[in-house]
Amino acid sequence: MKYISTRGANTHEAPQNFSDILLGGLAADGGLYLPETYPQVSPAELAEWRELPYAALALRILQKFVDDIPACDLKSLADRTYTANVYKHCRPGADASDITPLTTIEPGLHLLELSNGPTLAFKDMAMQLLGNLFEHVLAQRNETINILGATSGDTGSAAEYAMRGKHGVRVFMLSPHGLMSAFQRAQMYSLPDANIFNIAILGMFDDCQDIVKAVSNDAAFKAKYKIGAVNSINWARVLAQIVYYFKGYFAATRSNAEQVSFAVPSGNFGNICAGHIARMMGLPIRRLVLATNENDVLDEFFRTGVYRPRGAADTWVTSSPSMDISKASNFERFIFDLVGRDPAVVRELWAAVDAGGSFDLNGTPFMARLPEFGFVSGKSIHADRLATIRALWREHRLMIDTHTADALKVARENREAGVPMIVLETAQPVKFAETIQEALGCDPTRPADFDGIEQLPQRVTVLKADAAAVKALIAANC
Repeated sequence: MKYISTRGANTHEAPQNFSDILLGGLAADGGLYLPETYPQVSPAELAEWRELPYAALALRILQKFVDDIPACDLKSLADRTYTANVYKHCRPGADASDITPLTTIEPGLHLLELSNGPTLAFKDMAMQLLGNLFEHVLAQRNETINILGATSGDTGSAAEYAMRGKHGVRVFMLSPHGLMSAFQRAQMYSLPDANIFNIAILGMFDDCQDIVKAVSNDAAFKAKYKIGAVNSINWARVLAQIVYYFKGYFAATRSNAEQVSFAVPSGNFGNICAGHIARMMGLPIRRLVLATNENDVLDEFFRTGVYRPRGAADTWVTSSPSMDISKASNFERFIFDLVGRDPAVVRELWAAVDAGGSFDLNGTPFMARLPEFGFVSGKSIHADRLATIRALWREHRLMIDTHTADALKVARENREAGVPMIVLETAQPVKFAETIQEALGCDPTRPADFDGIEQLPQRVTVLKADAAAVKALIAANC
C-alpha cells in the first residue's frame, strides 16, 4: 500500500510507505496523505470480522493499509493498545473488554461508547495506537521526533497521555488560551512529564492549526527539528478511527445484509472522514450524518456547496468547544475523492482557502456526485444541546456530553425507518461539567483517577499567535 498527496499525486514526490507518512504528517506540498486506492472488504471478510474482538478487528483493518510493518509487530501493537486495562472507564454495566460498548437508547437508536480511554474522549481510540506506532517505528530507525499539534480540547490531552514517557518523542501542543473547559486544561497542563510542552496561544483554535501548518510547511525547520504531527492531518489517526465504524456496525446488526447510519459530531472532519473511508471500503453504511454546532461551516457546504471558513473574529465560542473550528483540516481528503482524486482541482480550491477565501461547487459536476457519498448534515445550538441532554437524562437516565448531544439532536432529525442510527459518543460529561450543571442542575460523576485534577500545579507557556515564536520555543527545548 502506497500513499499520495491530495495536492500533488505523483508530481511532487513518489508515493510513500506507511511508516514514512506516519512520521512526516503533512505532505511536502502541503497536502494530506491518502492511500492510492481504498482496499475493499469482501463479504467473506465481513462475515469473519463480525465475530472478532476489537484488537483482532483492528489488526485486520491495519493490515489492509500497512505493509511495511511485519504482521507479528502489528499484532503486538494492536493487542497492547486495545485492552480493557486502557479502556476501563465505561458506563456501569458495560463490558470493558468490548472497548467500544454499544448502548441502545431506544429501538433503532444507539450510542457507541468511544470515551472509555485514559482521557475520557474518543481521541484516545486513535491516539493510543499512534503513540505505540511512533515508538515502534522510531526504535526500528533509531530516530527521534518532535510532535507539534493543535487542540481545541480533546486532541491535546489524548496525545499527551499517549506520548508521555515515550522514548524518542517530545510533544509541543498548542491550545487556544482560556477557551477549553477547566477539566480539559487541567488534564493537559498538570502533566509533569519532561517530554510534554503545553503552549497556550492568544487566539482561536484555527490560529493554533494555522501555526502547525506554517511550521510543517517550513521544510528546512521541519527537517532540522524532525517535526511530526498527531492531529488528524496524520493519516494514522484516521486509519485507527475506521476500526470502530466496523465494530459499531457489527454490534448494531445481525447480518451483513443490513445497513446502518452513523451520526457524528464534526468540527475538523477527521472522525467522519474515517466513516467515509469505511463506507468506500464496502461497509454497508446508508448515511453519514454530520452534526455541527454554531460553527456550521461544514453543514453549510453539504447544504449549499459553498465551503466558507470564517476568521477568528467570526468563530463562535460555544458549549461544545471541541467543534469551535471553522477550517476543517480533513475536509480536503473528502474533497479529493469528491473531485475524482484530481490534485490539480484540490490545489486550485485550497489556494483560495489558504488565502483566506472560500470555494463554491454548486452547479458543478462534482456537487452532482455528492449523493453518492451518503452525507447529510445538520446544526445544533446551545439551547438544542441543553434540551437534548435534559431529555435523554429524563427519559433514559443516560448522561451525555455537549458534543454527543449535538450529534443526537441531528441524528433524530435524520432517522429513516428500518435503518439503525448509531450516534458516536465524543467524550464523557465530566469534561464539560459547567454545561451539564446548567442542563441538569447536578455535577456529572468522574472516575476516581481524576479527583482533584483541577487543583494540581499546571505547566503552560502563553504565546501570541505567531509561528516564529513557536519555532523559537521548540528550538530552545530540543
